[in-house]
Amino acid sequence: MTTTITVIGGPTALLELGGLRILTDPTFDPPGDHPAGPLTLTKTAGPALSPADIGRVDLVLLSHDQHPDNLDGLGRRMMSAVPLTLSTPEAAARTGVTPMLPWQHHDVGRVRVTAVPALHGPPGCEPVVGQVTGFVLTGHGLPTVYVSGDNASLACVELIAGRFPAVDIALLFGGAARAPMIDERLTLNAAEMVAATRLLRARRVVPLHVDGWAHFTESQSDVRAAFSEAGLDHLLVAPVPGRPVPLEEAGASW
Repeated sequence: MTTTITVIGGPTALLELGGLRILTDPTFDPPGDHPAGPLTLTKTAGPALSPADIGRVDLVLLSHDQHPDNLDGLGRRMMSAVPLTLSTPEAAARTGVTPMLPWQHHDVGRVRVTAVPALHGPPGCEPVVGQVTGFVLTGHGLPTVYVSGDNASLACVELIAGRFPAVDIALLFGGAARAPMIDERLTLNAAEMVAATRLLRARRVVPLHVDGWAHFTESQSDVRAAFSEAGLDHLLVAPVPGRPVPLEEAGASW
């Protein structure tokens, strides 16, 4: 069974794995301003596909619900129609999704979803930015997939690599996001994405969360340049948004 990725925009991608259609952080609103507490985040590009274009979704992996660049209005509406959404305890309290703590797992068909640590900024940032989570997907005969969510911590990545020493596909959220409330990066920059790839020994990397919002300070081209400089550009899978790419055809096999 083919594993396929379709990049939709921002942090949103459709992963087809083990017979499941899995959506990451749903963002489907058109470009415009989005209030986020005392801030306004500006979306600069719309999604490559609409919810109607995507069709059936079996599972949403929501890194967090409190920021509109990871869950916006149309994303919430779509998520409400999906049978299962996994996220943080804070998100569960606000939205009614299924909560997971780090290292807990939830089995969905052939796929085991394990919640893994993530930190949306420097140590101690949680009271300001809130909880976030990443996920690792495993299953018999399936590739191991890491979905980082809005993680800015290589220490978290190192912990994950210790538990999952063979990551086949890493969906890394980057963009070196910045906001006035914390004068440090809130997500990985391109060099840190390279470091995370090395820690995970990932065989394929799909960059997400690197386009579509004004507070992202790095783009897809910065990621390509960093991976090229590191001699790891052969690991990158950067599909045209909206176009599904079978990952086996990109060079992976398991």
